[in-house]
Amino acid sequence: MNTAELIASAGGAGYAPKAPGTFGSLIGLLIGAILLQLGHGPLVMGIIVASIIGVWAVWAVGGQNDPGWIVIDEVAGQMITMLALPRVSALGCLLAFGLFRLFDIWKPGPVGLADRRHDALGVMADDWIAGMIGFACLAVLAWLLPGHWL
Repeated sequence: MNTAELIASAGGAGYAPKAPGTFGSLIGLLIGAILLQLGHGPLVMGIIVASIIGVWAVWAVGGQNDPGWIVIDEVAGQMITMLALPRVSALGCLLAFGLFRLFDIWKPGPVGLADRRHDALGVMADDWIAGMIGFACLAVLAWLLPGHWL
């Protein structure tokens, strides 16, 4: 496995025999939780790094048609949803994971539009957008149900 494949598969998580996207999202959740413990700034930097190296890795492996083993996009998208969390908590991480996976699988509106690009940017962009929608939903939930439940 070369460097681009290692990055694109999120350290091999994309080669899981079933549900590789879910495994990629779990890697994103783990990395996101570690970075969020350090604050939102480190989480933002993690998203930027995962996104930049993700676009490069997808391009380098010729993954324009988004084969299932490419999951660096799920890593970045999952961390975007986590930006709505004020801190790391079990409930917050569970909600962030569920919302991101919902929009990543369902591909509503702009998520599906980005998914149909069939280039390295499109592979990453559909998950960035799914992450942003998940972020918005989680932020609205936090606003509607204030307190320290997250």
